[in-house]
Formats: sequence, structure tokens, C-alpha cells
Amino acid sequence: MFFPYRDDNPHILTPYVTYGIIAINSFLFLLQMGMEVSSPMAVRSFINTFGLIPSDFGVMNIFTSMFIHGGFAHIIGNMWFLWIFGDNVESALGHVRYIIFYFVCGIAAALLQVMIDPSSSIPMVGASGAIAGVLGAYMIRYPRARVHVFVFIFIFITTIQIPAFYVLGFWFLMQLTSGLGTLGPDATGGVAWFAHIGGFIAGIGFERMSRFLKFEKV
Repeated sequence: MFFPYRDDNPHILTPYVTYGIIAINSFLFLLQMGMEVSSPMAVRSFINTFGLIPSDFGVMNIFTSMFIHGGFAHIIGNMWFLWIFGDNVESALGHVRYIIFYFVCGIAAALLQVMIDPSSSIPMVGASGAIAGVLGAYMIRYPRARVHVFVFIFIFITTIQIPAFYVLGFWFLMQLTSGLGTLGPDATGGVAWFAHIGGFIAGIGFERMSRFLKFEKV
């Protein structure tokens, strides 16, 4: 098992959009935690209202669900990956195109998950799909960038540097394997794997298109 903790790829632009996304997500999570203390039922209502429920599809919920998280591990993992990889993708696309890119990936992620499990009544929440798009774009644009990762081998922990293509490619393979494992009739799970898959593929597609159209930083 491994976990990336930084890269050696300097950003050109100050990633204001990435910082803003992290700040909004963090603020809303703290708001959720405050609601949890005062009224757990209020949190459930909040998630049911602003999360994306495939069987009760709402367009606006696609957007609101991207800013809600289900727990500390969920938001920390998402924001950590966005912090590492988002700045470089934002520098490559520019602030305005990066905002469009982020939401396009989030929409693609949500739609694929809804298509796979349209009858689900479980709210989908989290920025994972949009951030998966960031990872996909990063892998294509910076395949050789060195990523520092913690490696966990039983009780031992070490650090190594691996090209981004292998780190993020392996991450996608894990999402794909896990997602395919949920397709059986008796399979259950709480992770929207196909949202990760859809977002990652959308990120690759957007990156390919941006190169074809020769998008420059703005």
C-alpha cells in the first residue's frame, strides 16, 4: 500500500482556485460537524438534501454534492490529493479553464455513477470524482513528474519517489478493479467507484482536448 505526500513539480501560477475549493470544502465540513454535535438528524437531512441520490436525480445536486463529505478520512484524503496535484493542473490550464475543467469532471463522474446504479437511494457526496479528473489530467500532462510516496509494508514504512504515471495509473487500476467488483448482484459497498473512474477518464479527455486546441494559461 502507498500514499503520495508531495511532488517535485513546481507550479507557475498561484493556485487560487485550488485553494478556494479546499477552503469551501473544509468550511462546509466544519459546518456539518457542528450540526452533528447539535443534531445528528439535521446532518442526515443536510446530506439527503444536498447529496446526489441516483433514484431521485436533481441537476443542482450534482454540484452541491461535490462540496459535501462523509467523514474526516473522506475529506482529508480528497483535499490532500487536490493539494498535491491540483496546483499544477491549474497552472497548466489557467484559473478560468481550471474551474470549468473541475466541474466538467465532477459532472462526468456523477453521471457515470448514476448510469451504473440508477436505482440507488444512497446519497452520493464528495469531491472525489472531480479530483479524480485532476489526477487523470496530471498523469497525462506530467507523466514523469516525481511523486514522493509513503510505502506501507506490513509494519514497516518507507518513502520512495515514483513517476506520476505509475502512481496515478496504479490508483486508477485500483478504482477500476474495485468498481468492477461492485457489479455483481450481491455486491454492496459505500464507495462510488464509478464516479472515480468517470472523473479520471474525463480528466484525461479534457487534457487531450486542451492540447489539441492549444489552450494556454490565462
